[in-house]
Amino acid sequence: MSFSSSDDDSQQRFALGFLFALIALVVSTVVGVVVYKRGIAHAPAKAPAAAVVTTAVEVVAEDAASVVVEGGVVKFFFASGKADLAAGASEALAEAVKGVLEGGKTAVVSGFHDATGDAAVNAELSKQRALAVRDALKALGVPEEKVELKKPEVTQGSGSNAEARRVEVMLAP
Repeated sequence: MSFSSSDDDSQQRFALGFLFALIALVVSTVVGVVVYKRGIAHAPAKAPAAAVVTTAVEVVAEDAASVVVEGGVVKFFFASGKADLAAGASEALAEAVKGVLEGGKTAVVSGFHDATGDAAVNAELSKQRALAVRDALKALGVPEEKVELKKPEVTQGSGSNAEARRVEVMLAP
């Protein structure tokens, strides 16, 4: 069986067209990947989450300190492995301080921790965080005998790790 010259030309054109299409696909994929990566590398960096005092439920940043006032409870959230209070701590504690100084109440401070890492280290860090909140209350004029450090029955917080790393301040009679 012999092939004609036109069959050879048609097969060569098909092979050449297929080769060009394959090259175009590879080049466009490489260019697309480079453009995508450069876009990510040159994208403006996200500004760090500012600590804001709110009176409503808000999403807690995964690894940033923040403070939230919710239903009369002041909740301090801490960055992983840290016991530093968020900016706005004094403002968030204002109602609690008023309740203690003018209302004769006691500020009850309870610390929680997340489930990651060593349990003993987490318990100590939770204590350090509670002491930091106690010290902030004292700095605002609350007498030490009006601050009760209370270890909650369940110290490991539920929810996300960021939500679990918290200290709560409530008023008690």
